[in-house]
Amino acid sequence: MFEFRPRVLTLVFTAFCVLCAAPLFAYDALSFTVRGADDDLRDELRAASLVVTLQGDISKTSRDILAASQADYARLLGVLYGRGRYSGVIRIRLNGREASTIPTFSVPKVIQQVSVEVEPGPVFRLGSARAAPLAPGTALPEGFRRGAVAESLVLQETADAGVDGWRDVGHAKARLEAQRITANHASQQLNADLSFAPGPQVRFGNLVLQRESAVRPDRIRRIAGLPVGEVFSPDELDKAATRLRRTGAFSSVALREAETLGPNNTMDINLTVADQKPRRFEFGAELSSIEGLTLSGAWIHRNLLGGAERLRFDAEVAGIAGETGGIDYTIDGRFEIPAAFGTDTKAIFTGKLAYEDEPSFTSSRIELGAAWAKIFSDTFEAQLGVGLRFSETQDAMGTRTFSLLTLPASATWDTRDDPLSATNGYYLYADATPFVEMRDAATGLRLNADARAYRAIGGARDVVLAGRLQLGSVVSSDSASVPPDFLYFSGGGGTVRGQGYQSLGISSGGGTVGGESFLGGSAEVRVGLGEKFGLVGFVDAGLIGADSTWGGGDWHAGAGLGVRYKTIVGPIRFDLAVPLRRNAGGGVQFYIGIGEAF
Repeated sequence: MFEFRPRVLTLVFTAFCVLCAAPLFAYDALSFTVRGADDDLRDELRAASLVVTLQGDISKTSRDILAASQADYARLLGVLYGRGRYSGVIRIRLNGREASTIPTFSVPKVIQQVSVEVEPGPVFRLGSARAAPLAPGTALPEGFRRGAVAESLVLQETADAGVDGWRDVGHAKARLEAQRITANHASQQLNADLSFAPGPQVRFGNLVLQRESAVRPDRIRRIAGLPVGEVFSPDELDKAATRLRRTGAFSSVALREAETLGPNNTMDINLTVADQKPRRFEFGAELSSIEGLTLSGAWIHRNLLGGAERLRFDAEVAGIAGETGGIDYTIDGRFEIPAAFGTDTKAIFTGKLAYEDEPSFTSSRIELGAAWAKIFSDTFEAQLGVGLRFSETQDAMGTRTFSLLTLPASATWDTRDDPLSATNGYYLYADATPFVEMRDAATGLRLNADARAYRAIGGARDVVLAGRLQLGSVVSSDSASVPPDFLYFSGGGGTVRGQGYQSLGISSGGGTVGGESFLGGSAEVRVGLGEKFGLVGFVDAGLIGADSTWGGGDWHAGAGLGVRYKTIVGPIRFDLAVPLRRNAGGGVQFYIGIGEAF
């Protein structure tokens, strides 16, 4: 039963009125003054100030403003020291009262005015600059010299360089033993004397696992490749962590040096890993007005046999509702064993089932392969393998079967900052595949290359120039021994946008067949429009050669505009393109997918 209580209603009404009467802003006025300083220093001081960032934030209380003000003394002083100014004066007043003198438990109820005054003081220079002893080859910062501006960051970089120099030659426990920094305000000079204690030269001890993992300990040690017994090196420590992360079996990898040394100055390395979820599903889709819809999916196991082995199955259906001949089906399997032949190597086993219904041919094939891969660095990898390839095709030359033995070799150099949306770096890929037709001993060689370059030309990477060059060539003792899918066509999303899919080939008596060589080029200008959107202008061109030297063929081109929308999985791409030369596809075409075109 509801009971009306006037006293309660009065209290609620009063509280409501008090809240409505509260100020809308944390404080009404902010004065920020820097005397005798250039604009750069003034901007840097404002950027470091917490009270500046709090202005207008109605969620902050007086206590928050006081805490920010008291923290600003150290923050602003750090900026001044970073500019070599060691006699600066900082005044921060809240309602006219110095913030440093306000007790924590006596905060004003309302803060209406905040005043910040900074007198930077003169620039100090280094009177003496000494750092010793130093390891051979140690490079100190250029600014650590007599007469240079005494920036605190330079002093810190010098201390770090001295310690790192000793660690680079095996002295893992090197440290800054003493620092004598004195300021002479009369002469406006700072004297710096840094002393280092190198400690003994250290060798790597054992890799000690700190947490259980689904990956076997012996496999973890083999993959990490820590050079036990060799002279300590920070680079080797970083490489060991990179090798473990590269497997994809771990969500985090942390290597920590033991606090104390063991016998003969050996040092154990403590390893803590967190396992990644072993199974993963992936899905993808692309849409083109001519090529139709492509759906793809993958299933991945990151630790199949307990040794960080990776098993991956990919399935793709392409050409749905397209104008590319028919629907294509592909199932791929790939099994990788890291550190199979030693550190920085892996064994790869592959299998593939494919049916392709292309405008110029149909093909059913089975592929089996095995490869050895060597990882030379974070950016360079090479592979050498052997494969068997069985296919049945139908094209302008009739129905044929092929049984090929292949010896593929490839190399990849990738320095891109982001494979899905690069702004700087290079990508170079090349492969060579000698092949033998096992029935009649006909031989051949297929060569491919893909070179991409990216360069940002704006302070915030607002504009990116991107270029791509593709090359392909097939040389054979008997052209009839070359499968149709080893030959080249041009046109569509992967080659020349705006032209029909595989619209450019070589005319023969029975229709169009692939050429024995291909040359393709693309150029893009990518312009950022805020944090999420981007605009792209592009031009593509392609040439198909009747022979392996790019002769006796024709070329075509296309151009267009695209829009990009950035997501956590990469930019969503929407391109509109028109043909520029040799229109073999007709009209405006569109392409939708995830990630940049290249």
